[in-house]
Amino acid sequence: MDFNKLKVVELAGVLAGPSVGMFFAELGAEVIKIENERSGGDVTRSWKLASEDKSSKVSAYFCSVNYHKEYQFKNLKEQRDLDKVRDLIREADIVLVNFKKGDDVKLGLDYETLKKINPKIIYAAITGFGDESERIAYDLILQAESGFMSMNGQESNPPTKMPVALIDVLAGHQLKEAILIELLKQGENRKAVKLTVSLFDSALASLVNQASNYLMTGHVPKRIGSKHPNIAPYGEIFETQDGKLITFAIGSHTHFQKLCEYLGIGELANDHRFSFNQNRVANRLELFELLQNEISKKDSKIVDELNQVGVPSARIKSLDEVFQSEEAQNLVLEENIDGVATKRVKSIVYKSYD
Repeated sequence: MDFNKLKVVELAGVLAGPSVGMFFAELGAEVIKIENERSGGDVTRSWKLASEDKSSKVSAYFCSVNYHKEYQFKNLKEQRDLDKVRDLIREADIVLVNFKKGDDVKLGLDYETLKKINPKIIYAAITGFGDESERIAYDLILQAESGFMSMNGQESNPPTKMPVALIDVLAGHQLKEAILIELLKQGENRKAVKLTVSLFDSALASLVNQASNYLMTGHVPKRIGSKHPNIAPYGEIFETQDGKLITFAIGSHTHFQKLCEYLGIGELANDHRFSFNQNRVANRLELFELLQNEISKKDSKIVDELNQVGVPSARIKSLDEVFQSEEAQNLVLEENIDGVATKRVKSIVYKSYD
């Protein structure tokens, strides 16, 4: 597949749909983003931090999923502009949409209409709650209604949304996969097809172990902060002598034994309260106190030392610390948009070796 020969028309806004457009742009496809001229373009152009330049035509949020695209502003209520968009779609391979139910038909940009002018088009649509739902859906709404928010946060505090629009990101990945599978399946014998992904389905598909915990045992997960319902210690936050916050991912009893040995409390691994994972989960509060007592005697170098002996450990870093690393900087893409120097993180991060 030569992605440089693909042409994508993006009629989607906000994050999920545009993330798919950016994915294909990174692969080398020509991506034309159509924006609503009457409203000033994609709404996220105005989603600015208080510290951002008010006069800028773009926001950092907008730039996160818009890269290497051609931006065209059209008034889709004007027949002339609508005809121009249809002309673009006539020559395209993929069209990305996230219309509210019925808006596609009103504009004549629905699948049934477009496949008549382009019998090879891949019509890729993102919805909130499925093709038949009229609800307006943002990521937050799906976090609330898919169970994610109910599980996120501390037990003593209200439910908390995730700090990234993760449901949008996950739906975008689902649609990328669907398009790539269709391209692979059809090969050179292309025919029109409609692909749809809902934010709701994408969210539920991403519940993985939490969904299975409920479906198989009836366990309804509660908010337990960063801790893991099935494993301990896993996600508990410890403070070192020098005030740094660290965490462990103790995925096996071997990890736990090594942690205890490093801390000089090797006998803890044989204590009946902690000698296998289910008991550690049941007695996690007592275990936390015992571990914190020893960790508070050591500085944050403990993380490097534990990793060296095979205990998965990490310092909890802020974003400024994260992007100080060369590895993170290597993932940054830069581009000038409307005279603004913009940056974002790559959406394609796999590596290929001969």
